[in-house]
Amino acid sequence: MLLEPLDSVIYTPLDSVIYTKLVQHSTKSGCFLHGKLAHTHIIKSAFKPCLFLLNNLLNMYCKAGEMDVAHRLFDRMSKPNLVSYNSLISGYTQMGAFDKAMQVFLEARKSCLKLDKFTYAGALNACAQTGGLELGKLIHGLIVVSGLVEKTFLTNSLIDMYCKCECLDHARFLFENSKELDEVSWNTLIAGYVAMNGKEEMLKLLINMHRNGLNLNSYTMGSVLKACCTIIDIGRTYGEMLHGCIIKLGLDVDIVVGTALLDMYAKKGEVNSAVKIFETMPDRNIVMYNAMISGFIEAESISKECANEAFSLFSELKRQGLKPSKFTFSSMLKACYAVEDFDHGKQIHAQICKYNLQCDEFIGSALIELYSLMGSSEDSLKCFRSTPKRDIVLWTSMIAGHVQNGQFESALNLFHELLASGGRPDEFIISSMFSACADSATASLGEQVHGHAIRSSLGNFRIVQNSQLCMYAKCGDIGSADLTFREMQNPDVVSWSVMICSYAQHGCARDALNLFELMKEHGIAPNHITFIGVLCACSYGGLVEEGLQFFESMKHYDVETSAEHYCCVVDLFGRAGRLAEAENFILTSCFKDNAVIWRALLSACRVYKDTVTAKHAARKVIELQPQEAASYVLVYNIYADAAVEPLAASVREMMGRQGVKKEPGLSWI
Repeated sequence: MLLEPLDSVIYTPLDSVIYTKLVQHSTKSGCFLHGKLAHTHIIKSAFKPCLFLLNNLLNMYCKAGEMDVAHRLFDRMSKPNLVSYNSLISGYTQMGAFDKAMQVFLEARKSCLKLDKFTYAGALNACAQTGGLELGKLIHGLIVVSGLVEKTFLTNSLIDMYCKCECLDHARFLFENSKELDEVSWNTLIAGYVAMNGKEEMLKLLINMHRNGLNLNSYTMGSVLKACCTIIDIGRTYGEMLHGCIIKLGLDVDIVVGTALLDMYAKKGEVNSAVKIFETMPDRNIVMYNAMISGFIEAESISKECANEAFSLFSELKRQGLKPSKFTFSSMLKACYAVEDFDHGKQIHAQICKYNLQCDEFIGSALIELYSLMGSSEDSLKCFRSTPKRDIVLWTSMIAGHVQNGQFESALNLFHELLASGGRPDEFIISSMFSACADSATASLGEQVHGHAIRSSLGNFRIVQNSQLCMYAKCGDIGSADLTFREMQNPDVVSWSVMICSYAQHGCARDALNLFELMKEHGIAPNHITFIGVLCACSYGGLVEEGLQFFESMKHYDVETSAEHYCCVVDLFGRAGRLAEAENFILTSCFKDNAVIWRALLSACRVYKDTVTAKHAARKVIELQPQEAASYVLVYNIYADAAVEPLAASVREMMGRQGVKKEPGLSWI
């Protein structure tokens, strides 16, 4: 009914009350078009709106997020009042434009108006969101001077500001010295302690809140549980204590609390507990399904069974008539990615298109990662091009995917495209570019990327430094790699391991081992990669006994031995000509059925023309990999080099019987 006058009388001014009701109705309903039409009618009919109507228009544009229009309207007001200033401050704060919110606050202070609790609360919110502690303290002083400090509303805003600025001492002092506190006061301080990992204080406050007769409602417990999800070491005991408290309060079937509780268990990896809660909830919403699906795929080592559970939940939520969100689809794509289920991945992509979510950058990034894993760069590029808003995460996924698939030139072209579009590469993109240069052995391009990293102030990121170090090492520039390493502040285990492996690969065995000793002196615990470098150094340097000692010392560092480590030891024996010991080492190991290790022994047999050991190793390699042409070629070359023509011919015949063909070689030159 409110819209009828606008249609019947187009340019004749209407009553101020009608305009106001139109704007208020539009703001309340969230359908801002009618309010904008009313504003257009006001302008075209040359109606002079009163301040009350102008403030309603201002509030509407702020709620619509059109802050440029709102500010222009504010600037045209002859005498804006405090409501005008408060609306603008609130609008900017809601849009995340905290600096502009503070500018309006300062303008309000310069005016002759007396600021109220809403003005100060808006400014404090801006400080809280930006971590502006010093400015927050100044506003606190102004509140005290204004005589508004006793207002519970402002006390809560101050507590929130100090908590979010990580100044819990000030927040606690305010809390304990305030005459009037409400549930919001308690909830705000509890959330502050949870955010700062103050588990003990959080529980004490919950207990005291209950003892003081305040209601521990769904909002309180939901907020605490939601915050607990971000604490890595919240511990099983604390989670169970909170769960017990929720049951006693009768909030376990509340949809908000139930969802938060389920999410907490899922994110802590306690999927069975999450499933029990999920099954007891009478009304399951999409957030609950998302939390459950995420719980299955966020496990440390996602199995096919976990992925199937996620697929089943996805089918169930659709049967329940729920609409999957972008978070649902992102989780499902992650499940497909984790277990390399590409058929399901394509089906999920079709569903994404059905719900018209293919243009979302969050979804786009997940699709690019999936298609990159599939090796389908063409499909990943289509997803990339079809996403209109490309954030840095999307660019990172795209460039990393091309590097992963060995398409280094395409990765470089994308990097240049990003720069040409005015985008700023982050540390992950620079790291990917270093990897591209390393894998394509283009040191000159790597030097250019190095220069860009320095100019863009990204050179101090650890991931960039380690990638740069790896690039120089793989390109054979041991001098630049050494310089990069020595310029690093507090290198981590990756840095040390890359440098040790680099020395080993370049035949600098003693340098590698000296660096390993220095690494231990710095208190850095070696990992499995470190020991591969150390064992390789011993192998290249002919240090058999030292190498065996290092191999045994892996137990001391709780580093699990892998096939790669055993392969290094076989190579260690092989280079020293101790082939019988190498064979015995393999036969007594847990990797005696690993073809790669036997092939390492075969390589040593070729060097020393040991056809007897080679015959044993060849039998095992061909038994394990009967269709692998490289194994036959290696065995043939051993017999040919040793001038044992009948055995060499028998290998050729065996290849023919098995239908094995030697693949043609490829060269960079």
